[in-house]
Amino acid sequence: MFAFAFIVVFILIIFYIKKKNAWKIPKEKFPANRRIILSENVIFYNNLSSEEKKRFEYKIQEFLLNCRITGIKTNVEDIDRILIAASAVIPIFEFPDWKYLNLDEVLLYPQSFDTDFAIKSNSSVLGMVGSGYMEGKMILSKQSLRNGFKNESDKKNTAIHEFVHLIDKSDGTIDGIPDLLLSKQYVIPWIHLVKQEIDKIYEGKSDINPYGATNKSEFFAVISEYFFERPELLQSKHPDLYEMLEIIFKTDGVNRFKIKKRKVTGRNSPCPCGSGKKFKHCCGKNM
Repeated sequence: MFAFAFIVVFILIIFYIKKKNAWKIPKEKFPANRRIILSENVIFYNNLSSEEKKRFEYKIQEFLLNCRITGIKTNVEDIDRILIAASAVIPIFEFPDWKYLNLDEVLLYPQSFDTDFAIKSNSSVLGMVGSGYMEGKMILSKQSLRNGFKNESDKKNTAIHEFVHLIDKSDGTIDGIPDLLLSKQYVIPWIHLVKQEIDKIYEGKSDINPYGATNKSEFFAVISEYFFERPELLQSKHPDLYEMLEIIFKTDGVNRFKIKKRKVTGRNSPCPCGSGKKFKHCCGKNM
């Protein structure tokens, strides 16, 4: 058993080294049409400064260069690519050197699916991080992906949920303790907070999604959805959890969501790139 585990770890190490060495760096200018998709769909992006938006766009390009997105019985549109990449970037935005070395491909399903990866409309599975022969893959429901960005008040975003699992997994185990993001002195306080809140969920005394009581890893993913969707409400109802998530993700969630409205970009609208020019005189000049 030990020998088998050693072989698995060895294979994973080789896999990560090869991927790191083959990591692609963006060289092309960020396309104007993708900037519009971001400004019209991703509230997090709209709250960034001009320089931060450039960094966000760079991370979007980097992710899409290094991770395939494959449609399973559905077409993958540009909005799907951008929303998947945005879901990957948002949790690690303050970690500029972060690379998803444990992800090769995102499989996009048209709707929900079961644990055997068969498309089923009556299933509750909307996202999954692969393991075993599915190692290095993530599965997402297109419908759920888009709904996660359409409704920012329900404290749910399936794609962010799954990328938080992937972040959690980067230290070797999905256990709800993101060792690569959380300093050692905060681990015990974090575990205590998680246990305390899971108990409240079981007692029916919490507004946190009951699915978070499944285990510590699901709690971390669920509470992260809450943090990135409704940070002001989380801060109000769960100040200690909010403060700990600020430490984990190194970001002020409330400040990142000051602007609540999505932007509709017309020819005479201010350009989403933040240049101060009208869109038609800037990024939209050649569109």
